Amino acid sequence: MTSPYESPSAEEHRKNSPASVGCAVVTVSDTRTLEQDSSGRTMAEMLEAEGHRVVERTIVPDEPAVIKGLVQKHVQTPEIEVVLLTGGTGVAARDQTTDAIAGLLTKELPGYGELLRMLSYQEIGAAAMLSRALGGVVDQTVVLTMPGSTAAVRLAMQKLILPELAHMVSLAGR
Repeated sequence: MTSPYESPSAEEHRKNSPASVGCAVVTVSDTRTLEQDSSGRTMAEMLEAEGHRVVERTIVPDEPAVIKGLVQKHVQTPEIEVVLLTGGTGVAARDQTTDAIAGLLTKELPGYGELLRMLSYQEIGAAAMLSRALGGVVDQTVVLTMPGSTAAVRLAMQKLILPELAHMVSLAGR
């Protein structure tokens, strides 16, 4: 039965969504290497386990110009339909991912960050409010950020991203 909050076409949209989408996994860190990057590795493994393609996996320093440039490059890459970033979403001086991405969004998905903080609160308590995770669309590419901790990545992927990833891509127009 359809929820009063969900149009009958929402389930139809999900059914008509692609089975597999191309993803870029980006870790924002001044100190991690690919070998040490458990958050990015976890994200990539979870995507592949669900049948999605990891087109690129990279680590960039927490520098707004570098983050923006990489996201803009990915948005222009036809094989990449989703850019997922982990790290740099907190309130420390070097946490600049949210600031770099916010100005690029053509459509914001405020519910994503709100829901992630709500779910995080259930696990870590009041510290969840320190996350500035956000999501949205840049042109027709879905862009989602999440904290750098592997537990936060796993939570975001399991509860929010994977259940709706193909549907988001479909609605974004890719």
